[in-house]
Amino acid sequence: MLILARKTNEKIMIGDQIEIAIIDIKGDQVKIGINAPKEIKVYRQEVYRAIQQENIEASKAKPEILPQLDSMIPKRKKENP
Repeated sequence: MLILARKTNEKIMIGDQIEIAIIDIKGDQVKIGINAPKEIKVYRQEVYRAIQQENIEASKAKPEILPQLDSMIPKRKKENP
């Protein structure tokens, strides 16, 4: 882990495309701004872990439930030519 000391309005670059700026420091709270390309997803760690857990749970779905799920999806009406 790289540990850096920064002051308000100072920045950190990660590669050529990700910029992290220190926006504000009040007590034990630091506000940061992250500027990254849209294709790079940025999450708070607790949100990222929750997404991972949901993905794990979804991967455990049993194939035999698929017909039941299919019956819950409304069928589209076919248009007459």
